[in-house]
Amino acid sequence: MEKLTFYALSAPEKLDRIGAYLSERLSRDVARHRYGYVCIAMEALDQLLMACHCQSINLFVESFLTMVRKLLEADKPNLQILGTNSFVKFANIEEDTASYHRSYDFFVSRFSEMCHSSYEDPDVRTKIRMAGIRGLQGVVRKTVRDELQANIWERQHMDKIVPSLLFNLQDPTDSGSPGCEKESPAELTERCFRELLGRAAYGNIKNAIKPVLMHLDNHSLWEGKSFAVRCFKIIMYSIQSQHSHLVIQQLLGHLDANSKSSATVRAGIVEVLSEAAVIEASGSVGPTVLEVFNTLLKQLRLSVDYELTGSCDPYCNNTTTTDQERQLQEAVIKTIGSFANTLPIYQRAEVMLFIMGKIPVPGIYPALGSPIAGFEGSRMIQVMLLKSLLQVTERYESSNMLAALPSSFLEPLLSFTLMEDPEIRLLVLSILISLIDRHQNTHKFTFLRSVILSDISVLKLKMDKCSRQDNLFMKKHGQRLYRHIFLTCSEENSGRSHYQALYTLLALLSVELANEEVVVDLIRLALALQDLALANDERLSLYNRCAVHALSAAYLSLISQLTTVPAFCQHIQEVIELRQKEVPYLLPEDIFIENPRVPESLERVEGEVLFQQFQIAEVLGGSGYNIEILNTPFTPQITDEDRLSKRKSIGDTISLQMDMDPRYSPEREQVDCVCVLSEARIQSHQWYHA
Repeated sequence: MEKLTFYALSAPEKLDRIGAYLSERLSRDVARHRYGYVCIAMEALDQLLMACHCQSINLFVESFLTMVRKLLEADKPNLQILGTNSFVKFANIEEDTASYHRSYDFFVSRFSEMCHSSYEDPDVRTKIRMAGIRGLQGVVRKTVRDELQANIWERQHMDKIVPSLLFNLQDPTDSGSPGCEKESPAELTERCFRELLGRAAYGNIKNAIKPVLMHLDNHSLWEGKSFAVRCFKIIMYSIQSQHSHLVIQQLLGHLDANSKSSATVRAGIVEVLSEAAVIEASGSVGPTVLEVFNTLLKQLRLSVDYELTGSCDPYCNNTTTTDQERQLQEAVIKTIGSFANTLPIYQRAEVMLFIMGKIPVPGIYPALGSPIAGFEGSRMIQVMLLKSLLQVTERYESSNMLAALPSSFLEPLLSFTLMEDPEIRLLVLSILISLIDRHQNTHKFTFLRSVILSDISVLKLKMDKCSRQDNLFMKKHGQRLYRHIFLTCSEENSGRSHYQALYTLLALLSVELANEEVVVDLIRLALALQDLALANDERLSLYNRCAVHALSAAYLSLISQLTTVPAFCQHIQEVIELRQKEVPYLLPEDIFIENPRVPESLERVEGEVLFQQFQIAEVLGGSGYNIEILNTPFTPQITDEDRLSKRKSIGDTISLQMDMDPRYSPEREQVDCVCVLSEARIQSHQWYHA
């Protein structure tokens, strides 16, 4: 061997004849089953290949590859493995000169076939499969280095390579023996798959991902979720980070293509999207951010349609169940949140406006879904889109409330507080709480929603002085917020969760956005709520009236301690203590519980168990507060439409006038009303054309 190597290095022009001779000998020995000589010939070829890197190497390589091909075509596993080992050694050699005519099509096909080996002996089968995986790894390494080589990223090659790798990644029978140090086929496959994806350039991502999607479709692997999620975790962590959004786009396109597939398949794709969004590292889902959310919202609308009709595709008799569609809807909403969390603040604000524009409002926006779905379909879509909106807002942090809650977003959002559906109203309150809470104080108020604390310092609330933007926000939108809080309290089908959410909202307004003027407005609102509960309104049940009393008491206890006016605190505390003795059903402890203790009537509610407006005004005035507004009753003018218990359109909201307030002139109210009406029409027009 030493002499042969020396001769080949001394006379490189003889290399092609040496290769041809060894190839002829090997072919003859294979045919005669003289496998010892076959091994000697391959060893000679391997060593010559490693030693000689001259310009004449190309002709020698052709002879070498012919011999490797001969071994791979043999039916003996040992010869196939021998040929693979030689090819892998060859793949690791960097040639000095490029080859313009060499083809690796046979090797891609043969190695892919070996990856699917079904040989009877499990040990031999594992060896053949691992040889096939290493062979594919060698082909990839050999071809991606040189642009002049065969393009391994072409679809015809990827359609063989990727499914072969996924087959071994998925096969549970070859996971390796416990305690065995040798690499299992699945481990080797994962390493090879990562290397393949890591080498993929921008233009090759599509051809690499498409076979993955087809494999998961053909083998019904979306439904199990775990393998599909594992595959795309490998993909997302392996490709170059700037290409991540291409994978997301491929998945979104596949989700669209499977719109009529079963709910479990769609849920599997959505689950993968959710995981991919979390991994996506660059903080953006690419140039088409709204397209991502548009696709997901479209899936929500289709799912609601399918749930109501009981069929994904009536022509194919593809039925579905409510439970399956509900699981899909939850997965889509979770995924919307996952995507939103990867976005910068300015893009998340755009997404919030985008989702808001998609929410159907009966009477203005056309109903979405099929004609069969009708009003119930629109209601379900409203709920789903508001849940999606809540997901987007949960981690939204903006120091500027004017930017976080612009008029174009706040006005349509508040209009939903007048809807008859209690679930919709609760979602709107949750969204407002999420946006206003900038210091994560919400969870600290959870305890206070059922109990009144005499010392709130134990809560360790985080507070900052109101900025100029906060003051402008409350000056612009404060009265509208107060009015909607008041009207929400007057809804007869509100439950414990609604009143507790209203308390949290009032508390956050006090902590996050309150200056002296806002504090007086909020106290005035709390006293107006007490008056609402005292009025013998037939629409409000005894529980509702007790709950409004409890809400007012809990909030006044909080705001009195925040203002730190001793006389104010003393009055509130005295009333609460008297209520505990005589009318405990007017406090959260007796009302905001699992089994509320509601009395037979509220005849005894008068005198000293009520918070006195004149007394509060007196003590606040003595502490320097401007109490002029406090002496003006909070009476929002309600039109005939608003007196109806069922309000279903923005049109009803528009007719509400601004509160009768010294700071708001009738001319100003009229202008505001016209602006709201114009904006609602514009939104309707934009939505219709979209």
